[in-house]
Amino acid sequence: MKKIMGVILAAGKGTRMVPFSTNYPKPILPICNKPLLQYQIEVMKGLGIEDIIIVIGYLGFEITKRLGDGRSIGVNITYIEQSDTLGIAHALGKLENFIKSPFLLFLGDIFFITEDLSPMLDMLDKHSAGAVLATKIETNKDAIKRNFAVLHDENGFVKRVIEKPRYISNNLKGCGLYLFDLHIFDAVRRTPRTAMRDEYEITEAIQILIDDGIPVLHSNVINEDMNLTVPVDLLKCNMVELKRLRKKEVIGENVKFGGRVEVINSVIGDNVRIDSPIKIIDSVIFPDTHVRLDRDIENLIVTPQQVMDFREHI
Repeated sequence: MKKIMGVILAAGKGTRMVPFSTNYPKPILPICNKPLLQYQIEVMKGLGIEDIIIVIGYLGFEITKRLGDGRSIGVNITYIEQSDTLGIAHALGKLENFIKSPFLLFLGDIFFITEDLSPMLDMLDKHSAGAVLATKIETNKDAIKRNFAVLHDENGFVKRVIEKPRYISNNLKGCGLYLFDLHIFDAVRRTPRTAMRDEYEITEAIQILIDDGIPVLHSNVINEDMNLTVPVDLLKCNMVELKRLRKKEVIGENVKFGGRVEVINSVIGDNVRIDSPIKIIDSVIFPDTHVRLDRDIENLIVTPQQVMDFREHI
């Protein structure tokens, strides 16, 4: 197997994540006190990937400040700035001069749980494929409609991908993780701007690969996946990760309690100060937050800037 590079697209503005996205780019929002991007980088590192390109844009300096050159995580990170966000295929086309080997591509606003992505690498090598798509058997049809459908033949080769399908014919969902070889750049050059979203969709480029007769496969390697799209998604991601870790609480460093504080199924960041003896239930408190509330906290996210109540959404 050739050496694999990593690519993470993290340039989006996250307009539907307001108010969080006012101060934090989505890819470094905290999940159990670790930025989302760090989870993705650690997955890549576990596959032996050392060189990672992160495409940044909106508040990109916050990402570079948080992750640096990657040495603290054991990888080498190169940052490339994207001025226009016109779709995944558009972002990918800008990277052609920087990528000389097969590469694993993640979208920087997806939190996923997987046992192992190495079957994707094995399939690319075994079948001399142009792409391997990470997929999940999805029982929620609405989740497929929000992502993309994957149709395959009896041998498992992908014959069609459909972006945000209106009609669902199977339960196979694409999850925003892709393994490509260099054929993808030929396809990207021929990818049209779509009428639906006026963007260059990666699914269009993948379909061009398929139509060119280049093998495209899929691998059901995703156990859980959540797109950080709206604010409540961040709370849900933290609750999912707490459950995966089998922990009732995650508490950061230099946290100061003003009396007896009971923490139940919640996450508290570094340098947090809580003035009153309260209960914190199913909630997340961002780092560097001073909590002055004198009532119990439940289904809240508290940041230095605001308190968001999600009791009606859970």
